[in-house]
Amino acid sequence: MTRGRLIAFEGLDQSGKQTQAARLRQALEARGLTVVDFDFPDYATPLGKEIGARLKGERTFPPDCLQLLYVANRCEHRPAIEAALAAGQWVVCDRWTASSVAYGEAQGLQPEWLRLIQRVLPPADTTVLLDIAPEVAARRKQQHRDAFEQDLELLGRVRASYLRQAGEAPNWHVVDAAQDRDQVTADVRRLVLGA
Repeated sequence: MTRGRLIAFEGLDQSGKQTQAARLRQALEARGLTVVDFDFPDYATPLGKEIGARLKGERTFPPDCLQLLYVANRCEHRPAIEAALAAGQWVVCDRWTASSVAYGEAQGLQPEWLRLIQRVLPPADTTVLLDIAPEVAARRKQQHRDAFEQDLELLGRVRASYLRQAGEAPNWHVVDAAQDRDQVTADVRRLVLGA
């Protein structure tokens, strides 16, 4: 049986990751493929609840501890993801390992360490970076923004890390997420599916 593929959507909050992941899933299923999807962080798990509390300002963690929580939250789903890939299914993730690199690096952590602690996770076959300026993202959601969403300087560093990562890896595609969402969808399908 052919191994499935893992497609990761990365980018700042409000870049359209959730929308584009759902639309890609529909396109893949229309082609007769079996698709499973995951959103990270998964706030329903005990680790995810700790992350959610931090983002709401109810808890404090140093940056390295926070990234370890994010990685552990993904590891909670590793068996299901590996099983799906082994069964030939496609896995679509709203955030994956590059998020820890981007957000951790933006907070002063070493990218090499952030990659090392995630070596237990299956790598993405394709990463789609939905690139958007922090100011545009902030205009899309003006209320109920979490701690990271409120810090535009931090988000600028996150964006720079994402773009650096995209420039270093052959399996990344950068899409202008400030475009109309239907155009973003067309770009994603062309880059991922050749359609």
